Amino acid sequence: MTYEQTHPWITFRLDLRQADWGLWLDLGEAASKCEHLAGAPLQPEVAQRLHEIFLAKGAAGTTAIEGNTLSEAQVLQHIRGELHLPPSQAYRQQEVENIMRACNGIAQASVGPEATPLLCTELLCRYNRQVLEGLELKPDVVPGELRSHSVIVGNVYRGAPAEDCRYLLDRMCQWLNQEFSAPSPAQRLPFAILKAAIAHLYLAWIHPFGDGNGRTARLLEFHILLEAGVPLPAAHLLSDHYNRTRGDYYRQLDAASKSGGDVLPFLRYACRGLVDGLREQIKEVRQQQWQVMWEHHVHETFRHHKSAESTKRQRDVVLALGNANGWVDVSRLARLNPQLAAAYTLKTERTLQRDLNEIHATGLIERTHGKVRAKREIILAFLPARAATPTP
Repeated sequence: MTYEQTHPWITFRLDLRQADWGLWLDLGEAASKCEHLAGAPLQPEVAQRLHEIFLAKGAAGTTAIEGNTLSEAQVLQHIRGELHLPPSQAYRQQEVENIMRACNGIAQASVGPEATPLLCTELLCRYNRQVLEGLELKPDVVPGELRSHSVIVGNVYRGAPAEDCRYLLDRMCQWLNQEFSAPSPAQRLPFAILKAAIAHLYLAWIHPFGDGNGRTARLLEFHILLEAGVPLPAAHLLSDHYNRTRGDYYRQLDAASKSGGDVLPFLRYACRGLVDGLREQIKEVRQQQWQVMWEHHVHETFRHHKSAESTKRQRDVVLALGNANGWVDVSRLARLNPQLAAAYTLKTERTLQRDLNEIHATGLIERTHGKVRAKREIILAFLPARAATPTP
């Protein structure tokens, strides 16, 4: 039997006229947030830390879906060369290492002088070979080669007939390359997000390899997003989303085939997860930028003060309060960090109160009922009027 008989939902068609307004809103927000994230200035060490965190989320997510039990924290340790597992668990580390190498290779190629290659069956075979490298596999599984036998996923879903897999992959790649080209640069990101999710879904339907199909599909998704200009940390978000919502992920994949090939619910599910992840990333980036601007403002405020000793002491108080993120009892102020403890060890309560009075005069802190806090919000130039002042 041919795939038309066994898998009639593999049609290589997408009618976006049936999409509801929610999908378009999510696509627009995702594209806007990607542009925002791509233009965000960050200190190099902060950017590197965020890159490691989201690489860990992506690698942990895509392998956890397939049963790997390493946590995000352990994957982060592996990235930093700090994870040491016994030999009996080395395969778990190898699975993660394969994903990391593949992602880093795609990232390096995306910024290289040569154009990123068009999608093709050979590229997908290479990605499958990478995700399965060094792993113990069943005898009939050859990394990077299309299967020659039937495969059943989770005792429920049967992959496309083995004799049709090469044709289906060739046609899928041709369809994705031709039909998902953005008509203008402004539409490049929304088209890429659709293309990535569709490619993932179709590769999962075809299931062309003996093993590693899910990881290969999510790696292909990562490739498409990165090629289109999605920032590197954001390109890991979908794998993290699928893992966080694993039950829904399986339901969406199953429903898409049982519905006769209606891919729109899966697209909405993927886009919604991407938007949620982008919101979290932008919040993290904004916090880092806020911290840098706050510290700069504090240093500038005290730059022209005359007394070096009291200036340093007062500046350290403000910076410590900024890190405290809320109201602090004045009685605890000198114990916020070792620097303040040393600065006030031989000082009287009167000195502390005088320092607080002088700091208060700069507008950097707020005082009430024996408590004090840093007014970090003063550097938010366009803070909405409805934003409430924190209460003690």
